[in-house]
Amino acid sequence: MVAGRLALAIPSNAVRDFLAAGPRSAWLGVAVHPVRLPRANGYKFGLVLLEVEPGSPAAQASLMAGDILLGTEEKPFQSIDDLAKAMHGQGLCLLRLEFLRGNYSRVRRVTVQLGVSNNGKDRIAA
Repeated sequence: MVAGRLALAIPSNAVRDFLAAGPRSAWLGVAVHPVRLPRANGYKFGLVLLEVEPGSPAAQASLMAGDILLGTEEKPFQSIDDLAKAMHGQGLCLLRLEFLRGNYSRVRRVTVQLGVSNNGKDRIAA
């Protein structure tokens, strides 16, 4: 996959799972890359946002390129697959994400509404 002039390798099992799942309404609209963040007691895993698609649920929730997703309200991300698992499902769902922005010292939170609205046409975010 190529995202913003950056070639990324996608594991074959992730492609297989994506194709087996068929069309899904859970869509965030971001390109991510895994990063290790240094912390006092070791490292923490994160997903840096390389791109945020205009009009996507992520953009409407004010996420920006350069933000680093740490996890959901329930648990931190340990791998890139954890974001896909958090978004898994059909219809409307709220996803509460924790992320870093700017000086990376303060954890921020945002609620993103994923899925298709009642009329079946619009994708919306909170």
